[in-house]
Amino acid sequence: MSFVEYSEFIQEGDVAIIFLGHDSMMPVKVQQGAQTQTRYGVIRHSKDLIGQRFGTKVTCSKGGWVYVLHPTPELWTLNLPHRTQILYTTDIANITMMLELKPGSVVCESGTGSGSLSHAILRTIAPTGHLHTVEFHQQRAEKAAEEFREHRVGHLVTVRNQDVCKEGFGVTGVADAVFLDIPSPWEAVKHAKNAMKRQGKKGSGPMYSGDKPGQVGSFVGWSVCVRA
Repeated sequence: MSFVEYSEFIQEGDVAIIFLGHDSMMPVKVQQGAQTQTRYGVIRHSKDLIGQRFGTKVTCSKGGWVYVLHPTPELWTLNLPHRTQILYTTDIANITMMLELKPGSVVCESGTGSGSLSHAILRTIAPTGHLHTVEFHQQRAEKAAEEFREHRVGHLVTVRNQDVCKEGFGVTGVADAVFLDIPSPWEAVKHAKNAMKRQGKKGSGPMYSGDKPGQVGSFVGWSVCVRA
């Protein structure tokens, strides 16, 4: 199971989304011998999940049933543990469009937060792109890195625990796009500029192109866009 590559069968160690209804879902990490309690009864991982197909209708111990879904960035956004406020699907779609992301894109992002946008970016830029994400808060950075590994997208992302306004993204001249969702995005603009690629054309639309001829790259400071 990977958030960027679909698998048919549920395996131990996978993350699955338990669908109890349109207004009720929960993520579970599938483990041999484990059980998950729901309002419809117990789900036994060894018997009810491991080896079953994603999308299977599972009967719980009380006779009720649930569906076991393959995780996607959209479902993760609705079920992730909130460490911060998050972006939801409508905004994420708009951001992805504005940044012109595609497979192979290199993206710089700050802050990582709860990883809602990060997961969507990773699926968009896979299999050959890379995300450089910066988070000021140490525990949030560590938890995000752990989730990326657990969701088997760790090879597509580098997580840095630092202040993007003072230390930047840790890369120079590599990014196709930069996204800032921080309290003072204008303080990180110079670092965004340094992170961007330099090629023979200019960006257009709601993007930042810098003051040097030939600099190109998409830059969106979401805090600024929201207030505009």
